Amino acid sequence: MTEPAENIDPVWQSFIGGHWVDADRRLGVEDPGTGETIAEVALAGRDDVDRAVRAAADCHRSRALTGPRPEKRLEMMFRIAAEIRQVTDQGAEILCRESGKALDDARHEFEEAARYFEYYGGMADKIEGRSIPLGDGYVDWTVREPLGVSAQIVPWNFPVALASRSLAAALATGNTVVIKTPELTPLAALLLGVACERGGAPEGAVNIITGWGDEAGAALVQHPLVNQIVFTGSVPTGRSILHAAADRIVPCVMELGGKSAGIVHADADLDTVLASIRSGIFFNAGQVCSAMSRLLVHESIHDELVERAVQLAEGLSVGHGLENPDLTPLISSGQRERVERLCRSGIDAGATAVTGGRRIDRAGWFMQPTVFTDVHPDMDIAREEVFGPALSLMKFGSDEEAIEIANGTDYGLVAGVFTRDLDRAMKTSQQLVAGQVFVNEWFAGGVETPFGGTRQSGYGREKGLEALDNYLQTKNVAIRLGG
Repeated sequence: MTEPAENIDPVWQSFIGGHWVDADRRLGVEDPGTGETIAEVALAGRDDVDRAVRAAADCHRSRALTGPRPEKRLEMMFRIAAEIRQVTDQGAEILCRESGKALDDARHEFEEAARYFEYYGGMADKIEGRSIPLGDGYVDWTVREPLGVSAQIVPWNFPVALASRSLAAALATGNTVVIKTPELTPLAALLLGVACERGGAPEGAVNIITGWGDEAGAALVQHPLVNQIVFTGSVPTGRSILHAAADRIVPCVMELGGKSAGIVHADADLDTVLASIRSGIFFNAGQVCSAMSRLLVHESIHDELVERAVQLAEGLSVGHGLENPDLTPLISSGQRERVERLCRSGIDAGATAVTGGRRIDRAGWFMQPTVFTDVHPDMDIAREEVFGPALSLMKFGSDEEAIEIANGTDYGLVAGVFTRDLDRAMKTSQQLVAGQVFVNEWFAGGVETPFGGTRQSGYGREKGLEALDNYLQTKNVAIRLGG
């Protein structure tokens, strides 16, 4: 059973220019496991966005981050990481209540957030240029400089971890930041403002607001003082942001949707595959952009894997996130309706829901763990991002057929292959169109491994050393000696 939200402050404010600021309007935040409102948050409008961007721009012009020796920025990042760890227990409960995710997963998200600040903090004093020989009479070198104000729009499924991965990389490179948190899960991400404040971030270096996408989000990406945009979310929203950015020629990092496929060959270890099904599609109720929503299975083991996948799905515990169940609720009633609609469309098109496919009759926004067979590549459930606990299984006969099906969507975020054959794994990873390929474990990797997509899954890379390039520009200085 869940307890009342006694440990959650009833009203939350924005963090602008180093100060906590209320707004004329407030937005209620629901617990997806019960449907009850647990708190209210200040709802930022265009004026609030303007204040936040101008605070970030003023901080950048002051060189508060870039003027001191880089080791000072490193020390600040490590202090922020320590402060995030200090609020992990409190933050995990808040994140669990507002997002619906399991409490242990919420705690891990805060630990991952701290890890981003530690990882990129260690890079803060290692951003260097190079000397270019131009012959006698010249000295030439490059300097890598921050872009300026980074506008970052964060999704609701991992609001703390995804805010941290872009915020940490931006601060490490000397940029200032305005984060727009998601309307559905705004609370826990505001604790990053607490950590930054306590960690000694200069006033205006970090600004965190909550607002509607078509109001605060639009005002943020259109603001003339924004120098870069980082967005994680849907393809339609990403497309509209890119149109706005194109008008001012603002560089962007786009991490959009996915319809990722895992290929299971006849020699695969099925216990390993089952473990990846559990994490790949049922973790966080399938609300993961890189979820393993399609599983392409060799025809010789298809029926056996279907049987075992059904047993897995039907054996999952379901409950409120505070109970640490295997399956948690979807984020909202609207999201559950969308998942139900796509499941019905699959059945209408001829797919078979061997288990699940319907909502669960209990308080909150729960959906049955679902396994589909008889799925064809042209069905909506095989092409659209469901963003729910629904797995589509498809047969293949040859390696070539599996690659063709896996690459046969508009997306290219991640992909995977399960096989004991190293040569096959290497060859398949070369042929898959994806920004990241997992072999024999879905979600292998970590903070250190670059992540991002191709095609309509977006461009640019988050995580890893590659992410730093998003936040830096190169200046060349060429000097002729001797007048």
